Amino acid sequence: MNRFLSLLLLVGSYSFLVPSASAFQKDAELAYMISFKEPAAHFAEVQLKLVSLDSARTTLVLPVWTPGYYKILDNPAHIIDFKVSTISGEPLQWHKIAKNKWLLENGQNAEVFVDYRVYANRKSVAESNISEEKAFMANTDIFMFPEGNLDKSVSLQVHLPKQWDKIATGLTEVDQGKFYAPDFDVLYDSPLYLGNQKIIEFQELEKKITLSIATPEGLDQKKFVADLRKILRSTTKLMQHIPFNDYTFIMMEPGGGGLEHWNSQAVFTYGSFNFENDLAYKRFLNFLTHEYFHLYNVKAIRPIELGPFDYSQENYTTMLWVAEGFTVYYEYLIMRNAGLLTANEVLEFLSSHIKAIENKSGKDHMSLERSSFDVWNYFLNNDAISAETTISYYQKGPVMALLLDIAIRNDSDNEKSLDDVMRYLYEEFYRKQGRGYTENEFWDSVTKMAGKPQEELRKYVESTGSPDYEKYLKLAALSLDRSSADDEKTELVEKQYDLIKIVPENDLQLKIRKSLLQEN
Repeated sequence: MNRFLSLLLLVGSYSFLVPSASAFQKDAELAYMISFKEPAAHFAEVQLKLVSLDSARTTLVLPVWTPGYYKILDNPAHIIDFKVSTISGEPLQWHKIAKNKWLLENGQNAEVFVDYRVYANRKSVAESNISEEKAFMANTDIFMFPEGNLDKSVSLQVHLPKQWDKIATGLTEVDQGKFYAPDFDVLYDSPLYLGNQKIIEFQELEKKITLSIATPEGLDQKKFVADLRKILRSTTKLMQHIPFNDYTFIMMEPGGGGLEHWNSQAVFTYGSFNFENDLAYKRFLNFLTHEYFHLYNVKAIRPIELGPFDYSQENYTTMLWVAEGFTVYYEYLIMRNAGLLTANEVLEFLSSHIKAIENKSGKDHMSLERSSFDVWNYFLNNDAISAETTISYYQKGPVMALLLDIAIRNDSDNEKSLDDVMRYLYEEFYRKQGRGYTENEFWDSVTKMAGKPQEELRKYVESTGSPDYEKYLKLAALSLDRSSADDEKTELVEKQYDLIKIVPENDLQLKIRKSLLQEN
């Protein structure tokens, strides 16, 4: 369960399957301890105890990226004062052999201590940040793993400065503040937020939900919790299964971005709950829904290339348009099912993505498939050439999800939908086989639900240019308003690309639109 404790904490969690309580009772194979003697200077002190070493040399590796954040980071540059010693305190030799690898000369010593300090003053959901007021621990930039031993179990003891009294995390408590991670993938997928944030706990669908809110000014707790409950129920109704025992929303200071984890999410906020208007509040709920649905789509339902991870280099896949783009699509549908968006608002949000793609030249230079594979080249890269020659799977991905959803509904006489594809991938590859899906397996699942291959739509994913919107949209009694509109910001003439409802040609088109937009 989630915990926020003062003074001392041992932390851990679960990976693809939740281990039984008895699994946490054994001793961890490695033990970490972290403290914060100089938080105002942005430093943490880390100690690792290695035991049962069976080689005279041991290599430690620090990850250079975080799953879900597709960018190589300079994490090793922030490790200082590295030293190795025997259990009795005698110093041992070590050498740096790569940018993120340390070779320990432990010799005959089967147990050694490794001590180092970490400087953490970056502000992103994939990098740790320590200050006098709080600490966000992303973990991938703090904790090293023995090379070839990602499967080793880990304990972590956290010593809090006296001015902090809470820890929020998705990590699972063992007993009296003792926690256990069955492997390093779990440790790296379990961020922590330490400080004096507001904590709210409640039960939903027999699961414990924890909210950790760093800036709660203006919070209407009753309304916010009620809306989150609706989102959780809507998502469960869609996927028909809950893969966690507890879940933590880590809502941090003002900033940009969020990152999904197995039973938690870490997101930046607007800095308060005094939203400018109702639309701004709905956008924030969309954001939380997006990261929450990721526990299904990308954590459970994942491209086969995304796990097991290689933390020392890029992990390439052509399927982020599904993992991320479909998640954008479903944040709107989940919110609609929860009664938090209207049908017209869903169309407006989807229209914004079509407009973002069609009014830019990048669609003529980059396919949706390649936007996924090449994300490592342009993630958070906003230079002029990227803007004109690339597309984002966050924009075109949800558009293709819409067209696929309509095609499946049409070809199955509205008996099946993209929902059935997602449930099938979840049951077949996550729950039954415990692995990711291949590109062909994804398309096979689409064929299975539609009753026929969707070859034209696959071509649109693999090639540049625009899909035949009208061909597919009319199947759901929808169309695109392509009238021009002056963009005052750029002084360019752009097209609206607004999704609009049209008179259906037959009953099936009307049924598809009503079921798609959940209209009575």
